[in-house]
Amino acid sequence: MKNSGYGQSHAKLIFIGEHSVVYGQPAIALPLASIKTTVTLSRQSGPATIESRYFTGRLSELPAPMAGIGQLIHRLQVHFHDDGNWAMLITSQIPAERGMGSSAAAAIAIIRAFFDLYDAPLSRPELLKWADIEEQVTHRSPSGLDAAMTSADRPLWFVRGQAGVPIDLDLDAVLVIADSGVHGATKEAIAAVKQELTLHPTTAKEALVDLGQLAEQTKHFLATNQPNALGAVLDKAQINLATLNVSDPTLDRLIATAKAHGALGAKLTGGGRGGCFFALAADLSQAQHLAQALQTAGATQTWLQPLKASALSTD
Repeated sequence: MKNSGYGQSHAKLIFIGEHSVVYGQPAIALPLASIKTTVTLSRQSGPATIESRYFTGRLSELPAPMAGIGQLIHRLQVHFHDDGNWAMLITSQIPAERGMGSSAAAAIAIIRAFFDLYDAPLSRPELLKWADIEEQVTHRSPSGLDAAMTSADRPLWFVRGQAGVPIDLDLDAVLVIADSGVHGATKEAIAAVKQELTLHPTTAKEALVDLGQLAEQTKHFLATNQPNALGAVLDKAQINLATLNVSDPTLDRLIATAKAHGALGAKLTGGGRGGCFFALAADLSQAQHLAQALQTAGATQTWLQPLKASALSTD
């Protein structure tokens, strides 16, 4: 065992397949390596403490919203016969409750920090199994996508219950990712999809299947450098998500703003009912223009992400 342990993870973006992935359809997600979460574990005398933007204090006093983190740490302590004499510092650039994987990223970084502290090997399947402990508490029936992506270094094709498969990406375009300023409401959105399936089963099922077909098209357009065709697919996906009742007025307004300022396509990302969305720009100049227009319209933060594979890698 060392005197300190370090773990790192990063944000993710669901490019297409929100909600439909829960119902067996494929999804595509991207790692956002520049938006990081780090965890440092340092040995100390006395009880375990945590310092983070959410909570600072003793591990034993973790608030209810961090119950998933608490359960994960407890299980890791049991696994390593850990005495709890440490201080944990969690530093995150990922906005909370915005669909960018903040809870999963924290879990991944914590797991890596513990395994580093104890100088123990950690395979990717083991990492994802550990991360599921936190995600089951935080998100109930998670798809596994968040944990897979906040620990990945390449875009993944993801089907629930299967390992993510790396996909080719070579697109001359830039994403403008924007925070709507409204906390996402994933649980409400999940409930809304279930309600649509009950009240309007035919329409809802068609939307879910169409999202799966659009994911297939997206995979092709990402690999073959067809940004205009991809933009049209993103617009269709957003229509389906609105049909499933997981968009909201703020997202709708800001997405319309992006389209009015030349975006090739735009859609929400993550659970919806607030949170983040993204727009596809033809180049960096247009992306910068879109980012400014969205901030003027009320987006609270924006990030630019080129869609070349080299720009997504954590290497």
